[in-house]
Amino acid sequence: MLIRKPGNAPPSSEITSEAVWQSRRDWMMRAGLIAAAAGLPGWSMRQAHAQDAAPLAGRASPQYSVMDKQTSFQDITSYNNYYEFGLDKDDPARYAGKLQTRPWTVAVEGEVLRPQAFDIDTLLKLAPMEDRVYRLRCVEGWSMVIPWVGYSLANLLKQVEPTGNAKYVEFTTVVQRENMPGVRSSVLQWPYVEALRLDEAMHPLTMLVFGLYGKVLPKQNGAPLRLAVPWKYGFKSAKSLVRIRLVERQPVSSWMLAAPSEYGFYANVNPDVPHPRWSQATERRIGEDGFFAPKRRTLMFNGYAEQVASLYQGMDLKANY
Repeated sequence: MLIRKPGNAPPSSEITSEAVWQSRRDWMMRAGLIAAAAGLPGWSMRQAHAQDAAPLAGRASPQYSVMDKQTSFQDITSYNNYYEFGLDKDDPARYAGKLQTRPWTVAVEGEVLRPQAFDIDTLLKLAPMEDRVYRLRCVEGWSMVIPWVGYSLANLLKQVEPTGNAKYVEFTTVVQRENMPGVRSSVLQWPYVEALRLDEAMHPLTMLVFGLYGKVLPKQNGAPLRLAVPWKYGFKSAKSLVRIRLVERQPVSSWMLAAPSEYGFYANVNPDVPHPRWSQATERRIGEDGFFAPKRRTLMFNGYAEQVASLYQGMDLKANY
């Protein structure tokens, strides 16, 4: 079970101090250099924390939370995959400040009885906010533990009443060409599109996220709302959503279109299915002394097998990667 006692915060001795964090340059983590850099942090690091996020508290949700030590706010907001702002991990923190998050509307349409367009303020009040601590595992081999704020996506989908023809849920993210330098790249076709089966989308663990660490979601992390699907690789958790469409046939997601031999529709965390260019059997937890920390063994379904394995009963998860 996923159990976290309310108030089970890590002791202060386990929290990286600001001085230590400032000496850890993001490029050093990627390069695996031995010495820590001295002096001031990089500009993108400072930019990541220049945003004064409003508080966004939720009720504790221990039944959906893990007890792992949480990744620091600094690491979560300065080491990101958000290709609309660039391919490097620090690009989102550097460039996402221009993202316009108001006004914001999300259209929910397709195989539903009540298609609607929801503004962000309506979505913030649609269901009680919850604090959930989820593991995040990325296909490149790194992981985090993030205290998200939001509620189950099912709360929104029930509002539009899916029809009997609805089998899949397609998610489309925003494109702001004047504010997103990464969309000039041809690495993907824009806008970014992801999808889930309807039963996956309706699972209570699938979360519509509006914040982290008790604050409004930072722009580099997918403001003003994103998905969190904790048993799947991180690219399934689409950011900055503007459209949700329920459909009968399986959609083709952005990474399936770009590299079908590397990125499948399901993208369940599976240590037994290697990526064509690297193993998925182990991972490195961001914030644990970089390349000097022992690798962790990757858990099937990212440790959520008890909750979600039944969704895939009888399926060959090596063929359905």
